[in-house]
Amino acid sequence: MTNEEILREINSLPVEAQRQIEDFVAFLRQRYKSSPLAETARVDLTAEEFIGMWQDREDLQDSTAWVRNVRQSHWGK
Repeated sequence: MTNEEILREINSLPVEAQRQIEDFVAFLRQRYKSSPLAETARVDLTAEEFIGMWQDREDLQDSTAWVRNVRQSHWGK
């Protein structure tokens, strides 16, 4: 369902049902309130020093193959 469809459905309900939806949304907002940790500013990872630190390594040019080889050598998969 799109947001527009949901709003259309809500608006088609009786006023009391719309109030119940408002109450339920308020309940959910309180229940899933983000923690202070989640509200911290996002870090631009592209500015971090570790990004690209292995770009010159020949054995890591194909990261998918590298991971596959590590898994196979450690777990036989």
